[in-house]
Amino acid sequence: MSSSAADYPEPTPDRQVELGENYTQILKEMTQVTSASNIDSNDVHLVCVSKLKPASDIYSLYKYNNVCHFGENYVQELIEKAKLLPKDINWHFIGSLQTNKCKDLSTRIPNLYSVETIDTIKKAKKLNDTRANIPDSSTINVFIQINTSSESQKSGIVFNDLETVLELSKFIQNECPKLQLKGLMTIGSFLNSTSSNDNEINQDFQNLSDVKHSVEKALGLDFKLQLNMGMSNDFHQAIKQGSNYIRVGSNIFGQRPKKN
Repeated sequence: MSSSAADYPEPTPDRQVELGENYTQILKEMTQVTSASNIDSNDVHLVCVSKLKPASDIYSLYKYNNVCHFGENYVQELIEKAKLLPKDINWHFIGSLQTNKCKDLSTRIPNLYSVETIDTIKKAKKLNDTRANIPDSSTINVFIQINTSSESQKSGIVFNDLETVLELSKFIQNECPKLQLKGLMTIGSFLNSTSSNDNEINQDFQNLSDVKHSVEKALGLDFKLQLNMGMSNDFHQAIKQGSNYIRVGSNIFGQRPKKN
């Protein structure tokens, strides 16, 4: 944790307790699932999704619960929060990414840990090239977003378009020294996330796992790609199906206000 004496935004005592209890409950549920499924708990990471929540909420979990990984959906909101909060927070950008926002992400957030919504070579190139212009800048972890449900309103490469997935994977690996291919990400369909019980396979998660194995085999990778899937409604099943990163927001921070 940062030792800076900066005047960071403190939560109210009641809010501190509430957030701590919610966060602890999620950790408890994660442990129960990994234990019952014989999964190493160290292989599953929690990203607290703090979009549209105040910086004081983030600082509360950081200071009192040792949380360092937070996810944000909007570039400008992330930039503003990064200015206010400790520099050793690991920021995950998890929102829909526009090419014209890549420069802001890569140049204005030194502690950007990952971008989880890469789905075109153009975005990968822009993110890499603008990051490369910053002396001594760190590498950004990236996940390729896969549309595992083939829903038209969803971003990402459709899961059965393996040729495009492989082309983008190779480009990141070979042409983007400032990017580290971390794995694949998906947002499962609402229907699959809410209709299946704990004993059923979520087909969206299965589709992502299948793409992962195909990419690893085709590229001959000397490392395993990480699976980034599962949110508040479906993270139990996502862990059972091999997810390494889960993104939980409302179950920790509560319901969000509507974005202006």
